[in-house]
Amino acid sequence: MSERLVVDPITRIEGHLRIEAQLDGSRIAQAYSSGTSVRGIETILKGRDPRDAWGFAQRICGVCTLVHGMASVRAVEDALRIELPANAQLIRNLMIGAQFVHDHVMHFYHLHALDWVDVVSALSADPQATSDLAQSISAWPKSSPGYFADTQKRIRTFVESGQLGIFANGYWGHPAYKLPPEANLMAVAHYLEALAWQRDAARLHAIFGGKNPHPNFVVGGVPCPIDLDSDSAINAKRFAEVRDILQSMQTFVDQVYVPDTLAIAGFYKDWAERGEGLGNFMCYGDLPGTGSMDPATFLFPRGVILDRDLSTIHEIDLHDASQIQEFVAHSWYDYESGNDQGLHPYDGETNLEYDGRGGVKPPYTQLDVDQGYSWMKSPRWKGQAMEVGPLARVLMLHATGHAQTRELVEMTLSKLDLPVEALFSTLGRTAARTLETKIMVDAMHGWLDDLIANVKAGDTRTFDDSLWNPASWPSEARGAGYMEAPRGALGHWILIRDGRIDNYQAVVPSTWNAGPRDVADQAGAYEAALQDNHELADVKQPIEILRTIHSFDPCIACAVHLTDPESGERMQIRVT
Repeated sequence: MSERLVVDPITRIEGHLRIEAQLDGSRIAQAYSSGTSVRGIETILKGRDPRDAWGFAQRICGVCTLVHGMASVRAVEDALRIELPANAQLIRNLMIGAQFVHDHVMHFYHLHALDWVDVVSALSADPQATSDLAQSISAWPKSSPGYFADTQKRIRTFVESGQLGIFANGYWGHPAYKLPPEANLMAVAHYLEALAWQRDAARLHAIFGGKNPHPNFVVGGVPCPIDLDSDSAINAKRFAEVRDILQSMQTFVDQVYVPDTLAIAGFYKDWAERGEGLGNFMCYGDLPGTGSMDPATFLFPRGVILDRDLSTIHEIDLHDASQIQEFVAHSWYDYESGNDQGLHPYDGETNLEYDGRGGVKPPYTQLDVDQGYSWMKSPRWKGQAMEVGPLARVLMLHATGHAQTRELVEMTLSKLDLPVEALFSTLGRTAARTLETKIMVDAMHGWLDDLIANVKAGDTRTFDDSLWNPASWPSEARGAGYMEAPRGALGHWILIRDGRIDNYQAVVPSTWNAGPRDVADQAGAYEAALQDNHELADVKQPIEILRTIHSFDPCIACAVHLTDPESGERMQIRVT
């Protein structure tokens, strides 16, 4: 095996993703994506009460903090055929929406922007020129020359101290950076503002779910009663607080996030031709407009797009054993029926096998990619690799004629003077996330209006307990709980026997996107996106790899969890 270029870990905050790239000169010819730690939540859930599953499943990840709890309660509700009150569905929509807006803004500024923004270059910016630039693209009030001069001083303190803190480990000065100093200073200022802004966005989860991260859920509804005359329930004061939070979120999205995306993208239009990969996109659909999980009412439509063909939407059946399957031909797992087989999640297995499936002893220079090379499995839809996430959803909305999406896409392409094919790229993926955030925050106002209208009409129900007692359950039940998480299509599948969990499988967005090759040697979305169309300006500082992988917003904790059978005790914490 010839030596490959290795980036490990690749993520800026949340790690344990490894990319190995086989180079042809400075071009990436082949890429391999490896999740380097194992997840065992499914095994932990076996034998437990399904009504408690969400509390464990939600701990799969703390970044996309509510999504696994949501998918888990929906799986149980699907298995037991529980219909939610309309108010509960609206509250869930608002909580999902808050997660999207918070997550996408945090991703852009704190995980992805620094792939395009040179922090050190901001030191040479003219604060007056930066103010002029900021005011030319937005009405955001914090755009005075003095404000940007103060921000520049804060950055200089970091740099001159020799400890860059949150800006450490960047490829500052890399020749691939193209923004002028003033644009860099504006972006870094908004990076710092977003750190403070996120506190307000997270409060909505605390109002409806009691806390953030990991808000509370309940099978059959939501755990927050509505009583306008009670201080311990959702009352008029809390509704007003939610309204204020939504307005704050919308203002930041409209006046900072969207303009910054367009401004930065204008300097990197060459990235509209790199980083697509598969050309296959999938959405499970989400955000019902009524109290039922009827896909016909979803804001995000359900379906599959193949080979960029937006004229044909293929239907998905999450219960069909021939559609969603996970393969382990290049994963560190062992299937009882053979490792060339694909298993539907209802029949899924979590049998760890590292040594016998190609695992190499650490520390290692490179993986054995001819065998297993990842703790992630390879999900497929009808045998085909899929990309999930914001680009898939925006394409689905556009293909199904969603008016606001089409208007936003046309506005973006017009401002950047790019063809529609630019959507299928690293730049398109990043822009789609921004446009989706705008769509989401606008929709949230309508859900809040509907919720308040229901309450004014006398409907305050938020929970259905008609099937809460296990004595009313069938001896065997199975259900698929799905949602569109910020990073893409998320599904939890549950098999209940005699009131207990007999099998549980979660197939998460970063497994769809970051999974390894399958039995047919099909690359996953990350791998395909890197291959053939990436020239590295400096192989010792492969920022191009970061740009494309970060455009997916990798969250590998959702796909993997750490275990080390030989490590013994990790640490002791004494509380006095």
